[in-house]
Amino acid sequence: MSPQKKLKSRLGQKDILLTPGVYDAFGAMMAERAGFEALYISGASIAYTKLGRPDIGLVTLDELEATLSTIRERVDLPLIVDADTGFGNALNVQRTVKNLERAGASAIQLEDQSLPKRCGHLDGKTLVTPAEMNGKIKAALDAKADDDTLIVARTDAVGVEGYNSAMDRVEGMIEAGADILFIEALADEDQFNDAVKRVNGRAPLLINMVEGGKTPMRAAQLLEDMGFGIVIFPGGLVRAFAHTAEQYFHCLKQEGSTESFRNNMFDFSQLNELLGTANILAAGKRYDEGST
Repeated sequence: MSPQKKLKSRLGQKDILLTPGVYDAFGAMMAERAGFEALYISGASIAYTKLGRPDIGLVTLDELEATLSTIRERVDLPLIVDADTGFGNALNVQRTVKNLERAGASAIQLEDQSLPKRCGHLDGKTLVTPAEMNGKIKAALDAKADDDTLIVARTDAVGVEGYNSAMDRVEGMIEAGADILFIEALADEDQFNDAVKRVNGRAPLLINMVEGGKTPMRAAQLLEDMGFGIVIFPGGLVRAFAHTAEQYFHCLKQEGSTESFRNNMFDFSQLNELLGTANILAAGKRYDEGST
């Protein structure tokens, strides 16, 4: 079964889909090893790690596509890909969808911010009109080559125009044919419950958990009980990495060694086991010897 079909089938189940964010092939492999059923390719995390910059619209389509391609080459899980605004107007969206689908996306997320976009949990966002966003959704649906590739429609209106305006935009997104709905930066459980009630099962509802962000953190089981279909933790891995890296560098600088940090690290053999080094080298040897 293709990753697209797996995702579509999984969203038909009652259990919430718990989805960690990743930004490179190594993290994706570790998440797959941990038993997750799908992964979220986080645009913010790519900006943080590849550019050393905040999430303010600096990542290009080429950079996103290259990242996705390396992840897809190493994991078979469904991949939900954050494509920001689609990198332009409806025609740009169509090119974005085609490129990301070829690179291995199972679902492609588009948002209604205008350029320059920024992280959904930062202030100062601006939006395109509902009509423009709905046109982008329709363009994305027309562009995809596989009927099982899903389009995620995100609105950032809660923090710009208010909650009720956001829900009005969601109605337009449903009409436009969005497969999954994402209301960014919901502020409290009253909004959680009201959003689920208003969507009323017409499409799976995705919720975003950002540590220290505008939306209160809740466990997946509680969100499932409320009626959400997907929960993403897009930046948790990079925040964990940043914290661990700071401790690692402090240890090395102060002690001139990593010995006291060893319990927090894989050793050389453990890392190579995780990477599958022995199997890869064995495959290369078979080709070198001309055997199959």
